[in-house]
Amino acid sequence: MGEKRKIGLALGSGAARGLAHIGVLKAFEENGIEVDIVSGSSAGALIGAIYCCGVKPKMIENIALNIDRKLWIDLTVPKRGFVKGKKVEELVKLLTGNRNIEDLNKELFIVATDLKTSSEYIFTEGPIYRAVRASISIPGIFEPVKHGDMILVDGGVIDRVPATVVRDMGADIVIAVDVGFSGEPGRINHVFDVILQSIDVMSRQISTNKIISADIVIEPDVSHIKSSRFDKVEECVIKGYEAAMEKMEEIKRVIDGK
Repeated sequence: MGEKRKIGLALGSGAARGLAHIGVLKAFEENGIEVDIVSGSSAGALIGAIYCCGVKPKMIENIALNIDRKLWIDLTVPKRGFVKGKKVEELVKLLTGNRNIEDLNKELFIVATDLKTSSEYIFTEGPIYRAVRASISIPGIFEPVKHGDMILVDGGVIDRVPATVVRDMGADIVIAVDVGFSGEPGRINHVFDVILQSIDVMSRQISTNKIISADIVIEPDVSHIKSSRFDKVEECVIKGYEAAMEKMEEIKRVIDGK
């Protein structure tokens, strides 16, 4: 029998729509799909990091359902962002047991964007909470993260669905989860809505001609959910689960080499 092929999972950005990643992970667990390598941008980095720390998808869903917004939002007088990010750092530190990336059983790669060089930066080691904090730093909302000489913001700015990252890091089979963009903008009620919708528009234009380099792409039907609707946990999880189940036979065939 040949050596087991490594399965890589790339979890894309999408703010609240990224909650659909939880449903995908639930479907994988239910069907015995063991992932070896995970990469994530923004929301995908957060969900992927918690998952790689051994937290079951159902527990991640329960956390998302019951989290108090006050635990992760610390507003500040805007200088480089409305949210300082210290609270979210402490929350991620708690959820990941303050572990380092290199100490995990699964390989984890967290993507951020360096504003100074307009290039991708991949965290391969160090505190998980710090890497996640950088990757979720939506420009204008979260203060950027200073890391060495770099100024890091949301990984989704430069690599919305980091499928190439898991391929480059040794995955033989790459499964990508693309939670896409908001459909109709809907009502713009808050400055956060303005920022998130603007990023959606820019990302959509940037991604028009960019093909996601994966063997299988799972696309949960969450385009109707605004980036700011973190209260839509159950709906996002269901949509993620359904999308993964629709691809499950294909996933199993690819894994089995058929």
